[in-house]
Amino acid sequence: MKTLLVCSSVSHGNTRRVAEAMAGVLDARVVAPKDAAVAGPTGSDLAGYDLVGFGSGVFFQRMHPDLLGFARTVAASSGRAFVFATSGLPQLPLAPFTRPLVRILQGKGFAVEATFTCRAFDTGAPFNLIGGINKHRPNEDDLTAARAFAQGLAHGSTTTA
Repeated sequence: MKTLLVCSSVSHGNTRRVAEAMAGVLDARVVAPKDAAVAGPTGSDLAGYDLVGFGSGVFFQRMHPDLLGFARTVAASSGRAFVFATSGLPQLPLAPFTRPLVRILQGKGFAVEATFTCRAFDTGAPFNLIGGINKHRPNEDDLTAARAFAQGLAHGSTTTA
């Protein structure tokens, strides 16, 4: 299964660590949105991949704008996808921060199979005033959960985590 993980990890490398853990299970490449293959003026062509993961850290309850912008330029696809994120605070049940990206991808024709989120070191305002929160996250338990999630994707038995 040919897999690509498009990952925007800009603050502490949290999301990149999660992406690398998943990539090890999925035998996938991890690339930044700006480095993903671009085909023609309509945006990125991901048609050569069986599965594409889209992930970023969360900033003020939103996925990173670079990843959202990239997703908007992706050519229409009928492929499989998943979304992953790291954040200082948990998702709000009625307004998950992964939802806008999932909707963009579904609008492009992707079958979004699941989402994965975990807590991570966060020094954004106002947490910078106290040195940040979740200083030791993602930890080995989080990375183990990411690997298990990826294993589920590989075997077609995913659940949102």
